[in-house]
Amino acid sequence: MSSDSWLIVGLGNPGAKYEATRHNVGQMALDVLAERMSARFSPHRTHARIAEGRSTPGGPKLILAKSNGYMNTSGGPVSALARYFDVPVERIIVLHDDLDLPFDTVKLKQGGGHGGHNGLRDIAKAMASPEFQRVRIGVGRPPGQQDPADYVLRPFASSERESLAVLIEDAADAAEMLTTDGLLAAQQRFHGRAAQ
Repeated sequence: MSSDSWLIVGLGNPGAKYEATRHNVGQMALDVLAERMSARFSPHRTHARIAEGRSTPGGPKLILAKSNGYMNTSGGPVSALARYFDVPVERIIVLHDDLDLPFDTVKLKQGGGHGGHNGLRDIAKAMASPEFQRVRIGVGRPPGQQDPADYVLRPFASSERESLAVLIEDAADAAEMLTTDGLLAAQQRFHGRAAQ
């Protein structure tokens, strides 16, 4: 596999029941990327569905991936895909929901802890390294005493849906920019502002 490949993983849970929930914003952003590349997801032997293409002519090769399993078991498919396509951990980008960021915020980082996110925890364990890049998509904290685990499995409120479309476009932009301009440039563009 050529060295210009990036593996971009959208975290979420499978099935229509979870499609529109906060936990699946990573997969929503991945769908935006696939649409931009006119790529379709198809089954892969690594217990995942993948779509391949380039976001721009001559740009890096992007392998977009969604695990067929649940968020908490994302590590197996991600490590299998990394081996299959020979992609090093620092060229893996994970798009995921983040309770610690306000809704409508995108932040980028490489490495670090999992912040209680079971999908990130499982990937770091399976890859034997936390050094993959992350596009953190803010979904905000649950209101009142609501359980965070319950909150992330609920759909977005109707008042949030208009902003949601912009938020997932921004997350897709951020992932693309990581592959072309690098982490620092992407952080400078996306940090310190809410989605426009």
